[in-house]
Amino acid sequence: MANLKTKIGSLELKNPVMTASGTFGYGSEYADFMDISRLGAIIVKGTTLKRREGNPYPRMAETPSGMLNAVGLQNKGVDYFVDHIYPDIKDIGTNIIVNVSGSSIEDYVQTASVINTLDCIPAIELNISCPNVKQGGMAFGVKAESAASVISAVRKAYDKTLIVKLSPNVTDITEIARAAEDSGADSVSLINTMLGMAIDAERRRPVLSTVTGGMSGPAVKPVALRMVWQVAKAVKIPVIGLGGICCATDAVEFLLAGASAIQIGTANFIDPSVSEKVIDGIEEYLDRHGFKDVSEIIGALEI
Repeated sequence: MANLKTKIGSLELKNPVMTASGTFGYGSEYADFMDISRLGAIIVKGTTLKRREGNPYPRMAETPSGMLNAVGLQNKGVDYFVDHIYPDIKDIGTNIIVNVSGSSIEDYVQTASVINTLDCIPAIELNISCPNVKQGGMAFGVKAESAASVISAVRKAYDKTLIVKLSPNVTDITEIARAAEDSGADSVSLINTMLGMAIDAERRRPVLSTVTGGMSGPAVKPVALRMVWQVAKAVKIPVIGLGGICCATDAVEFLLAGASAIQIGTANFIDPSVSEKVIDGIEEYLDRHGFKDVSEIIGALEI
């Protein structure tokens, strides 16, 4: 049997399969469907400094080969997470990573500082697709300068593994990835959702209350795969790939493109046990092709 262990900076994963923020709750919700301790890591839903109610309904919509969401980072804030959620998930038996979001650099820094005190949280994933309220709502991650500013500030306050989640809604994602690396990120994950919309033709109105939302699912996979391949060649830090991964073959494609690990998102809504199947499928692929270690296929795409 092949060795599935991989590393993201100093963070060791028992296998390269992670679950994407916002699609797996806090992990324990899926315990009835699978052995969640088998996962390489669980990335819990977006956590902010203060409580957020999220956007008005409707805020989710099905689209061809995917879905749109505009949930708006609904959560009860980092203090609630520390007091009520962390005690229930800290002993799950795999890496628990917190997705950190904010509307200002100060928000990010304060939230990361709180998470930094939790012994059983070895990493955070910084969501820089959030709107910077001090810059008129422009996302931190769409410009290298603003991305660097928030990452550098968080790096000073956070001393564990720092993963930065990149937005695909940019002109050149490699520029943002290099800025993240130069600012102290240990890894980058990509892609976050793409901006899309849906229209109810009979009502002549948008389906989502926010008009536009984040598109995910199989339809975004070709774009995600291309961006992971580009970024893996542009930076020296590990890349985590996500976007439309629904089976082991999808996951292997991302590994071949240069990802050291992958995240499964929208597919969790279709099959709650999909992550276990992907782990088994990667192992079967490695055995079938005679590979002894998953590292042998990372970035092994032949051009």
